[in-house]
Amino acid sequence: MKKFSLILFSLCYVFLQSCSSPRGENENAAAEAVAPRDIWSKEQANNWYAEHEWLVGSNFIPSNAINQLEMWQAETFDTTIINKELGMAQSIGMNTARVYLHDLLWEQDSTGFLKRMDTFLGIAQRNGIKPMFVFFDSCWDPFPELGTQRAPKPHVHNSGWVQSPGQNALKDSTQYPRLERYVKGVMTRFANDNRILAWDVWNEPDNMTGPSYEKVELPNKVEYVLPLLEKTFTWARSTNPSQPLTSGIWVGDWSSHEVMKPIEKLQIEQSDVISFHNYDKAEEFQKRVTWLQRYGRPILCTEYMARPNGSTFQGFLPIAKQHKVAMYNWGLVDGKSQTKYAWDSWTKQYTAEPEEWFHDVFRKDGTAYRKEETQLIAELTGAAEPAAANQ
Repeated sequence: MKKFSLILFSLCYVFLQSCSSPRGENENAAAEAVAPRDIWSKEQANNWYAEHEWLVGSNFIPSNAINQLEMWQAETFDTTIINKELGMAQSIGMNTARVYLHDLLWEQDSTGFLKRMDTFLGIAQRNGIKPMFVFFDSCWDPFPELGTQRAPKPHVHNSGWVQSPGQNALKDSTQYPRLERYVKGVMTRFANDNRILAWDVWNEPDNMTGPSYEKVELPNKVEYVLPLLEKTFTWARSTNPSQPLTSGIWVGDWSSHEVMKPIEKLQIEQSDVISFHNYDKAEEFQKRVTWLQRYGRPILCTEYMARPNGSTFQGFLPIAKQHKVAMYNWGLVDGKSQTKYAWDSWTKQYTAEPEEWFHDVFRKDGTAYRKEETQLIAELTGAAEPAAANQ
């Protein structure tokens, strides 16, 4: 009887201790106990992809936000607009979206940022959208700042987009632990969240173009980005995510692995699923899909659609559906990012809306820029029967 009492006392003590421990400590201990996973095998990647219908969506920034910071900061995070515009995407059969995060949001208020991500995921789920989140981005302004964001420059494509990490952090290795905490913190919170499709760890990591920032851009930027990109894959994989990791190649010759640049080889070799960008004509899109099929993994085109370039829904989507390539066009609703204007607006003076939009699918009031495009997307995704869509 005494032995039984001692056992019972011990069990009660352990139970009370576990209940009284702060929740954060338990979560941290659990996170530390997670074993990192390997890069998925081809079989794992293809099994994951087979679970999904054909993935079609857009790169999403709500029309009230000029950049990632304005989208996510508490003062400008607008659930009404997000819900309305993801609803527009769902209405034409889109089922996914590529959405950018930013490291400064974690530094500003990690708890609040995670809550807003959770809120966004709830809205996306209600609209039938599974997002792919992007951690880092080498495009445009290398000097991001928290707080109120600048007003758009009239008639200029993406005039307020910001890099993550910014140039100052990229050059300063003492800030890398902060970046590590950001990636691991977000991943640990959502590594098993089935509302998330995938993680794009770094957008166009070697991009050196943009609107008037060349004079301050690091001439040897890739030397900083390459090792940090590899670390980012390691940090993300250390949380053992159930979703795949990727980073999309975007320019150059991919006809064989040997001719690729070192950063492209790293992107391909570290990715669970293959992603790429293409803003050329349909023939070039088809060629690049063929090049990438040699890896035997799912293929996701995470940026395309620039009408004046010949990159169109009509030209790309039928090819993509044939090969089951996931598709994310740039831009959904015309807004503060002003991506209806072309890249040449960085150097060419526009005074009015271009006759042919560069990106974007909808006007703010929800009407389609070109109805034949939304009808095509709806037909190919099965959101509408051809006869009904043409009425």
